Amino acid sequence: MRRQVGFAFAVVLLGMMIMAACTNHNKQAETPAVLDVKIDAPDHIDLNKPTKLACVVTYGGEKVDDANEVKFEVWKHGSSEREMLEAKHDGDGRYSVEKTFTEAGTYSVVAHVTARDMHNMPKKDIVAGNPE
Repeated sequence: MRRQVGFAFAVVLLGMMIMAACTNHNKQAETPAVLDVKIDAPDHIDLNKPTKLACVVTYGGEKVDDANEVKFEVWKHGSSEREMLEAKHDGDGRYSVEKTFTEAGTYSVVAHVTARDMHNMPKKDIVAGNPE
């Protein structure tokens, strides 16, 4: 009798370990991928020279070459005027636009990226010229 109880206990314990392993495996497989956007632009730029504002878009670690929309929103600190610039696809997950800054100051740049039913909006500040 004691032997049967020990065997039954071992079988139940083994079954619980198998179920736990399967559950953990399924949770790892269900982890959703993330839309990641990294802005690639200089921290300081010269006035009146074309500057490339770019971003690299990845999803689950893979480069995204078919984003639904990539735009750059640009505004000077202290101003209510905002400019929305449509980016072009350069290949290898990279999207860019060229902009010439004509006034010294600090500008905010936000990349608006929609891809894989997700939206990401990273922001970077850029200093143009030599602001007071």
